[in-house]
Amino acid sequence: MMITTVLLGLLALAQPGGGRAPGARPVVVVETDNTAVTASCLIRIAPGIVIADADGNGVIHVEADGVDIEFEEGSVLSGAGVGVGAAAPDAFAGVGVRVVDRSGVTIREARVRGFKAGIYATRADGLRVENSDLSDNFRQRLGSTPVAEDSADWLWPHANDGNEWLTNYGAALCIEDSRGVTVRDVTVRRGQNGIMLDAVSDSRVYDNDCSFLSGWGLAMWRSSGNLISRNAFDFCVRGHSEGVYNRGQDSAGMLVFEQCSNNVFALNSATHGGDGFFGFAGKEALGEVPAQGGGVDYARSGCNDNLLIGNDFSFAPAHGIEMTFSEGNRFIRNRLIENAICGVWGGYSRGTLIAENIIQGNGGMAYGRERGGINIEHGADNLILANIFINNRCGVYLWWDDDGTLLGMPGVKAGYRGVAGNVIAGNSFEINQFHPFKGAREQDSPLVVLHLRDASGKGEQFSGNIYTENTVSLGDARAVERDVGPGCEPLMEGVVPAYEVPEYQDVGEREPVGARPELAGRRNIIMGEWGPWDHQEPMVRRADAGPGAHTYEVFGVADGVEAVVEGGATVRVDRGDRLQMSRVTVEAEAGVTPYTLTMRGGGLAHRAAGTLINTRWDVTFFPWTIDPRQDLDGWRAQAKGDGAVGASMSGVQLAFGGGGPRRMKVSPEVTEKGPGSDHFGVIGRTRLMLPKGRWVLRVMSDDGVRVTVDGRAVIENWTWHGPSEDRTEFVQDEDREVEVGLEYFEIDGAAILRLDIERVE
Repeated sequence: MMITTVLLGLLALAQPGGGRAPGARPVVVVETDNTAVTASCLIRIAPGIVIADADGNGVIHVEADGVDIEFEEGSVLSGAGVGVGAAAPDAFAGVGVRVVDRSGVTIREARVRGFKAGIYATRADGLRVENSDLSDNFRQRLGSTPVAEDSADWLWPHANDGNEWLTNYGAALCIEDSRGVTVRDVTVRRGQNGIMLDAVSDSRVYDNDCSFLSGWGLAMWRSSGNLISRNAFDFCVRGHSEGVYNRGQDSAGMLVFEQCSNNVFALNSATHGGDGFFGFAGKEALGEVPAQGGGVDYARSGCNDNLLIGNDFSFAPAHGIEMTFSEGNRFIRNRLIENAICGVWGGYSRGTLIAENIIQGNGGMAYGRERGGINIEHGADNLILANIFINNRCGVYLWWDDDGTLLGMPGVKAGYRGVAGNVIAGNSFEINQFHPFKGAREQDSPLVVLHLRDASGKGEQFSGNIYTENTVSLGDARAVERDVGPGCEPLMEGVVPAYEVPEYQDVGEREPVGARPELAGRRNIIMGEWGPWDHQEPMVRRADAGPGAHTYEVFGVADGVEAVVEGGATVRVDRGDRLQMSRVTVEAEAGVTPYTLTMRGGGLAHRAAGTLINTRWDVTFFPWTIDPRQDLDGWRAQAKGDGAVGASMSGVQLAFGGGGPRRMKVSPEVTEKGPGSDHFGVIGRTRLMLPKGRWVLRVMSDDGVRVTVDGRAVIENWTWHGPSEDRTEFVQDEDREVEVGLEYFEIDGAAILRLDIERVE
């Protein structure tokens, strides 16, 4: 490695002609990788220049304590080009600015793009990052579509002691092993992660806007004693299609993992995130992995004693607040509105104060009994006081079930009391609508104020839970639902505990809560292949692919879209009724039709390419009792037995959901006689004329799938799995007809099967 050291005392670059005004900050011209900065300076970078971090250790190196670095207006540190032929965001690599073992460094007015990490600081006590734009850094391409989830999009935040977060997912700003840090007025857009804090303490993060990201707005690991105030971490989300699926895939406005304690999160907006706030004690805290250093005090391990006050955690595909296996946390005066699963999910929490929150309309896309306002499994000594509950699918749900080996974890066993000593008091419950939520499922239980459940059947896991001094206004709903066991009876008399709203330091000037009222509601989460639409710049996404037709949705073009198609297909444009949206549909008659599509309008210039496949499939749907993973021949034989139904289909695009073949409207016979929603199989064949060239075959499946071309298996994922995409490329050496075969089995739960063939450009 060769680092170019800039001798600032010899620079004469601040003024034309080589002069420097008295007291003016010297200028450093950055032109090459490994430029070292050894004193306070102004960074100048020529317009359009791209400087890749070839050795992965940073383009600009801060090599002295106490330096103040400011980027000159118009200077952008770019590690990748833009436009046609430029690297995709998931190929961005390296670091823009690197700080190691330096204290008191200030970086201001920085504009860094095109890297895996924009600014990366290690052991940088007293670091200040201010007034900077760190947009357009690394992000993964998403496989999930408006039609189906791709389970490969799930994040894994549960390990980071080996720097997994930065390595796997990148960050606009990453700070580790530091104290006394200040991050303010930082903007991040069109990236995956905003601000990462790893082992950072006694620091302040305020007045930042890290929104419309495909991962985490703020991610904290082993970080305690910090103030997070007046930030916007909105629309940090992946894996959501309103009314179709809502997974979030472990994205979050704020992610807080592995023993982050005594932090204050005040007056932030984290709406439309996978979770608004996602806290987890950590695998070390539970005893699932060996302890680092001197071990763990399991008697009180976790993410404890954090204060969440005055924040907005609304419109999440999953939970407004999730905080599990932790104790002593306080959730006060937050907004928890229309989160798809529940407002607060507090599994195995202890001693949590949940007070004076607005909890409204939660549970609209819930999964079974986990739904509504506050859900706590295996929780003890939690206080739910003076909250306002309005039209949640369930107000408060407390339950116990047998979680097997989890209950034996040392971090769970220490202090475990079952479902005991919880107090629900002084709250206001109002229910005046029955099925108020779009996408609400009929199999979900009716609206209820209080749900108590002990899956042991004995009630022995419940003790001393008090329900008192609440006001309830019911429409068509239940006050209390009890599942098995006398211990599930709440104590209807008891003292309402006294509590205090703690004082905290109010730092910052912005007011992000409620600052985006026009984007209220989950329906404004519009996901593209790189992340959520920012509702500013135009965005195009592929919405659907049916037999002989591909549909694209264009958002943010007010005056509509002009579309031109080449390659033998036809195109039509239809205007939508909201979000300045147009639908562009490319169609072709029977056969295989590659096309290129150009869409223009309102600052948009987008080119897409695809292949339309319009061919007939002969398909058999059948129930099975023989496991295809153990006896394939026996399973195949059941496709000829009782209950098997044949059909002719133009393409394989089957979003079964939880309904099975009968809901697909393939044919009247399949609708009437087809197999049920679980344990069914599909076997199909088609023949089509493929032109010479390279082709890619993609299959989205849940569960097992096998695809053959001329009898040879080209895709095989013969397993029980969640929604996953498998793909393969093959070369067609001449124009000729091929036979494509398909075998698929479903075990249980939601299901999908889609097959697409496209020419490789």
